[in-house]
Amino acid sequence: MHELSIVSGLVESVLDFVAARSIKKVLGLRLCVGELTHLETEQLRFCYTAMTEQTAIHGSTLEVETVPAEVNCAHCSYQGPPKYWDEALASAPVATLQCPRCGLTAEATRGHECEIKTIKYVT
Repeated sequence: MHELSIVSGLVESVLDFVAARSIKKVLGLRLCVGELTHLETEQLRFCYTAMTEQTAIHGSTLEVETVPAEVNCAHCSYQGPPKYWDEALASAPVATLQCPRCGLTAEATRGHECEIKTIKYVT
């Protein structure tokens, strides 16, 4: 579960932000997570709740916005959503780096994000 290490870094960054600005209370965070990171939203929220207990950001909410994957194919100039592997033994289809048009390898141009977009707080 790599969600735990991601949330650990997230909480550390937010606590540093809070300390540097003398913030009284953090109300919530909005996190943008790319589809290609394969991070599970519910696991992120669970880890966030557990890791923020007994910290200055306890009680804040974590909103997760999913960023869809996009690929660019240098072979046929395709740009758009990737091909999905529907038969994967996963709860949802898995994005691949195969061009849906020509079948050759495509480069991911979007979907690897994992970043804090906003922090709501009271000073």
